[in-house]
Amino acid sequence: MTVFQRNMMTISAFRGHQPKLGKKVWIDDSAVVIGDVEIGDDSSVWPLVSIRGDMHQIRIGKRTSIQDNSCLHITHASEFKPEGHPLFIGDDVTIGHMVMLHGCTIGNQVLVGMSSTILDGAVIEDQVVIGAGSLVPPGKRLESGYLYYGSPVKQIRPLTAAELDYFLYACQNYVKLKDEYL
Repeated sequence: MTVFQRNMMTISAFRGHQPKLGKKVWIDDSAVVIGDVEIGDDSSVWPLVSIRGDMHQIRIGKRTSIQDNSCLHITHASEFKPEGHPLFIGDDVTIGHMVMLHGCTIGNQVLVGMSSTILDGAVIEDQVVIGAGSLVPPGKRLESGYLYYGSPVKQIRPLTAAELDYFLYACQNYVKLKDEYL
């Protein structure tokens, strides 16, 4: 039987910014976290995730799960966008597998479905579900309390009481799982 050594995780400083991790954060060995990145308490970063705060800041809240193969980046400040676009993710957020987040703002208690893309300047308010494979165009704002789906994304319907309850269940489930990994 062959045993593979993992321990490939890269947490690196860039331009004088060292990533900052809250209490009981778990980052898989295959993930990469670079630069001006802060990750809140009890959050988790799963296999093959790239979080690159090399030219602007990335802030991830508490009890937030960034799942396998997701890519998180920013928009740098330039003559085209003098302030750039940082990336902000709130508390109790579940980012599904293979999600692309680029210079956007995501509120609290949000579920971003697998293979979705959220682009520069988009704002996702609290308590939103984005269906798998959706595209949120630049500058689009998604109103709290709704399910959105499509490419480009469209408001589908209000969230049910069960869906609203699911936000905290999903986050607590991933907190328990990452604790096992720790």
